[in-house]
Amino acid sequence: MSNKGDGAARILGHLRSVDSQGTVRMEDRFDTTVDDLWSALTNPLRLTRWIGDVRGDLRLGGAFHGRYFASGWEGTEHIQVCEPPRRLVIVTKETDASDEHSTEVTLTADGDQTILVIEERGLPLDQLAGYGAGIQVHVEDLAAYLARQECCDASVRWAVLFPAYQALEADVR
Repeated sequence: MSNKGDGAARILGHLRSVDSQGTVRMEDRFDTTVDDLWSALTNPLRLTRWIGDVRGDLRLGGAFHGRYFASGWEGTEHIQVCEPPRRLVIVTKETDASDEHSTEVTLTADGDQTILVIEERGLPLDQLAGYGAGIQVHVEDLAAYLARQECCDASVRWAVLFPAYQALEADVR
């Protein structure tokens, strides 16, 4: 992340409702190249260092199993769009087959930096605050990894972020 500080009040996300479903949009700027950030987001060995265990087919149309350290989430995801090194769309089906959401990741070069945008769509409106805080923890862990720092204590950081995202969620309803 290029914006340093204690991060207590720094909120990266925006919440909104589209067709009665929630969307979390996260944006941050990283002091690295598009290729390096793409690798950190798609290389299983690098993913293990900041987000969790990822195993399976990480190609277009492929499915993989993930277990994320910070949130404890575990499940199967499918790669719907893969346009290296700029755009990735992943579809996640929860245990209830009707509960499906997608995550779109885009990378844009800006000088010596790269802008990361993550947009997660199809979320339950009453859980947007939790998703917002959780996704931000993952983005901050990515930034820490790229800066060769330790990932945060996810439960402590989530507890700081969650009230701010609750306030944003209240404006969506």
